[in-house]
Amino acid sequence: MHRGSLPVSHHRKARRLVPKLLDWYQAHARDLPWRHTEDPYAIWISEIMLQQTQVTTVIPYWKRWMRALPTVQKLARINPERVLKLWEGLGYYSRARNLQAAAQKIVTEHGGIFPEDPKIMRELPGIGRYTAGAISSIAFDQPEPIVDGNVVRILTRIFGIRKNPKNKKTQEELWSLAQTLVSASDNCGALNQSLMELGATVCHPRQPECENCPVIHNCVARREKTITLIPAKGKRIKYTEKEIKVFVIKHNGRLLMQKRPKGVINADFWELPNNETRPEITLPKRARLLASAKHNITSYRIKLNAYSMKSGPFKGRWFTFSDLRKFPVTAAHRKILKIVEPTLKRTIE
Repeated sequence: MHRGSLPVSHHRKARRLVPKLLDWYQAHARDLPWRHTEDPYAIWISEIMLQQTQVTTVIPYWKRWMRALPTVQKLARINPERVLKLWEGLGYYSRARNLQAAAQKIVTEHGGIFPEDPKIMRELPGIGRYTAGAISSIAFDQPEPIVDGNVVRILTRIFGIRKNPKNKKTQEELWSLAQTLVSASDNCGALNQSLMELGATVCHPRQPECENCPVIHNCVARREKTITLIPAKGKRIKYTEKEIKVFVIKHNGRLLMQKRPKGVINADFWELPNNETRPEITLPKRARLLASAKHNITSYRIKLNAYSMKSGPFKGRWFTFSDLRKFPVTAAHRKILKIVEPTLKRTIE
């Protein structure tokens, strides 16, 4: 008898793991600010921020966000540019836009109350299967599973699953195991957080601290010495090299900045004029190189070279450096501004 394509023994083993995971989590859970609340809004914000971002980075962002926007109503009403500014530096800015769009939908369609039904949660912008599972289990103690990179690593190693976890069939097997785990627990939120915690603090991608693992004796990868081979790795990302010329234009103590157009990465963020958005602009022969910076985004490895220019056919807005601290600026251009600020402030402020 099988449950999905996995043997029943896998699910029996999963149920046996639950007490060990809960006991370990109670003793070793980190003291994180969003673990002191059952407010689904606060938990939702933390889960979106934590996607592909380290906990130590997220903590000050989450605290700052919750001070500025403590309720879903405030998030729904605030100026979108303020939302981007609060998110500035976390990357993946569509997540910030989706947060506000979802908040507006919660206000207009759900009376400002965060929905408890995970199916309804997943109808909100930016909330997928994992995030709905995390919120449902932590805020509402519902037996909803979670599977992210940490959980994939733990489950494939414990059960010795060597298939590529990105394959659709393998994904469903992992979700099935995660469902068994959370359904066997009398504290759904703690069980799911134990998996998150174990993956973040013990079962690392490289050099896992197996001696600190509560389920070391249940781990097939450990027993078979295949830790470095599991989970199976997919194809490596091929990066595209890209060079962007950035133009630093000063006038009356201010810098010219332009807003990125709709429909592109980092839309509505401010940046220095450049030849990415205006490829027809040519660099004057006597233009002076002020600074260079490197920046990686998605599959691009970008080098930015910033040049001083007296003028150009650009439309934008003039800012002092003090002004710029109030507005969202792209991460790549913030690197350039940080380098040139000391020199330019002596000449323009």
